[in-house]
Amino acid sequence: MTRPDRRAPTPFFMTREARTVSRLKDTMAAEAKAVNEHLDSLMPTSGDPEDRVVAAMRYASLDGGKRLRPFLVLQSAQLFTVGRSCALNVAAAIEMVHCYSLVHDDLPAMDNDDLRRGRPTTHRAYDEATAILAGDALLTKAFEVLALTGTHADPQVRADLVLELALASGARGMVGGQMIDLMAERGLLNGVQDVAAITRMHTMKTGRLISFSCVAGAILGKAPRPLRQALAAYAHDLGLAFQIADDLLDVEGDTQTLGKTAGKDQAAGKSTFVSLLGLDRARDQAQALARQAVGHLDVFDEKADLLRDVARFVVERES
Repeated sequence: MTRPDRRAPTPFFMTREARTVSRLKDTMAAEAKAVNEHLDSLMPTSGDPEDRVVAAMRYASLDGGKRLRPFLVLQSAQLFTVGRSCALNVAAAIEMVHCYSLVHDDLPAMDNDDLRRGRPTTHRAYDEATAILAGDALLTKAFEVLALTGTHADPQVRADLVLELALASGARGMVGGQMIDLMAERGLLNGVQDVAAITRMHTMKTGRLISFSCVAGAILGKAPRPLRQALAAYAHDLGLAFQIADDLLDVEGDTQTLGKTAGKDQAAGKSTFVSLLGLDRARDQAQALARQAVGHLDVFDEKADLLRDVARFVVERES
């Protein structure tokens, strides 16, 4: 006599939370593929001697990463029915800036890392000089792409995008935040590195590019100031939640899953949200910031559901 199969039947439906996670992951994967293809088209090779730097640019920017910043650009652009090709140009530009920053951060003079996105860093795959040039070229290419007429028909919009990205990535933005981070690591800062100081540093180093990514859609769509401010407020809280989650992963994650060296901040004795708050308080703070970020999107109704999902994703991710 055949025994009855006592295994639990396969459910015909998923919970709402599972469906949300599945939808976000599928959409992010599809958008990452689209951005990758667009980046590929923007950096063709020609067979000329300078192609070595183009190859390094492609190595640093293609086929890797979560593409979170481009995803934020594409989602914010959809809120204002911006043309797909325009949004993809801006998404590619912000990813170029992000990748340039990673190439330079990994250099021996900076973080001196050998692993990025699960493979050798650009200066290890090529050499230090080529990596520096590749980073320089990616940054320059980003502004070239923003200035293209295909990014927006209105030259004022293109100029606004260029200005906002320059402010976000320069001495008062990402680069300035990196400078503060290096000074803190080398003991060159006066005063205590408390939560306020760490928050300011990461708002510059990480948050400003995330903020540009969220506001870019509003710039492209010529949105009214209150809507632009709502996205900026969302981005501010999202950026801090993202960084706290990064600090948690540095302590709790592993190198294979992260695709980069785990435990570096702790080993270097750097002040982080985790070292200052402890694991539990840091985790609670990240969750609170994610909830706060979601609250800023009420004005957009269900159109911003994927942006709401992103806020939850950044504090629950494993890499």
